[in-house]
Amino acid sequence: MPAQDDEEQGQVFFDESDIIHEVDVDEEDLPDADDEDDTENIEDPDDSIHIFTGHTGELYAVACSPTDPVLVATGGGDDKGFLWKIGHADWASELQGHTDSVSTLAFSSDGQLLASGGFDGLVKVWDTFGNFKRTLEGPGGGIEWIRWHPKGHLILAGSEDCTAWMWNADNGNCLNVFSGHDAIVTCGDFTPDGKTICTGSEDATLRIWNPRSGESIHVVRGYPYHTEGLTCLSLCSDSTLAITGSKDGSVHIVNITTGKVVSSCSSQTGSTDGNPESIECVLFAPNFPWAVFGGMDQNLTIWDLQNSSPRFICNHEEGVTCLAWLEASKFLATGCSDGIICIWNCLSGECIETFKGHEHAIQSLAVSSNLEFLVSVSIDSTARVFEIRDFC
Repeated sequence: MPAQDDEEQGQVFFDESDIIHEVDVDEEDLPDADDEDDTENIEDPDDSIHIFTGHTGELYAVACSPTDPVLVATGGGDDKGFLWKIGHADWASELQGHTDSVSTLAFSSDGQLLASGGFDGLVKVWDTFGNFKRTLEGPGGGIEWIRWHPKGHLILAGSEDCTAWMWNADNGNCLNVFSGHDAIVTCGDFTPDGKTICTGSEDATLRIWNPRSGESIHVVRGYPYHTEGLTCLSLCSDSTLAITGSKDGSVHIVNITTGKVVSSCSSQTGSTDGNPESIECVLFAPNFPWAVFGGMDQNLTIWDLQNSSPRFICNHEEGVTCLAWLEASKFLATGCSDGIICIWNCLSGECIETFKGHEHAIQSLAVSSNLEFLVSVSIDSTARVFEIRDFC
């Protein structure tokens, strides 16, 4: 009956005779209320299907073979490059010999050769098994970028020493040195028809060259062009237009034949101190009359070339660092400084997928030749592979 009374009153009383054993508890061992959610080890989401972890430093460059759908090359701040295969974790070939960061990588258009460029000022040529072929020397500064001629084994590279160089990759002969820029040559390429070269520089100019003579055909500078250094460049498929982005937050489209600016756009937002945010990446669409560009203003702009106006401005949580078209489709991948990849439908301006897995900023993206895989590299020291067959 007493117990029933206690229950009815909602109270239970103990006296010293009810104590069986006393235990001393250190207050530091008691959990804080804020730590209750940490009792379960919840891992961050990872949408990748393959992770390459052979590097020991930040990754800067990735390239996918144009002929082998699983062959990938990566390079980074550990002074190493690697060839490896998607889905073949037991196969990797280290590209040894650079004495500074491997900053850029590119496969030849026929898929037979790979070129690596480093901040040691060297370009090295390899076969697709990772066997060393030769070193291409000459530049007096680090290599910023490498491009292959669209129809042969000619290599073009831009250097920190204000020059661009062209070699025959089969015999190592230097064919031309393009001198004229006053600062680092930050971007460049052959036109798709292979008849012209375009280079951009920290000196805020675009130069258009004759590859045979080394002559500068046009120098694009001053109003209405960029006021600060160029960061990126892309050339349209019919070799008539170049699009360039700059630290000044602007994008300009130039007629390659005339050297005249035909269209311009500025970053949509500025930084907290009122200065423009840098444009980091530009591309022409392979199958639509569009150009796309992204930057540290956290936007991707899809630009209508026919109307010289934006179709869509697509917002991101953090800055856009790199772009990759999923071949000739309407889908575009953006890599961001928060480690997230977004897939955009550029017809509708909608983000239709996000890929997570990287812990830090994504530096570069590449698409496999069978259009099934997107490969990303990050300053988190990993390369990750994501499935994209549903978008191609």
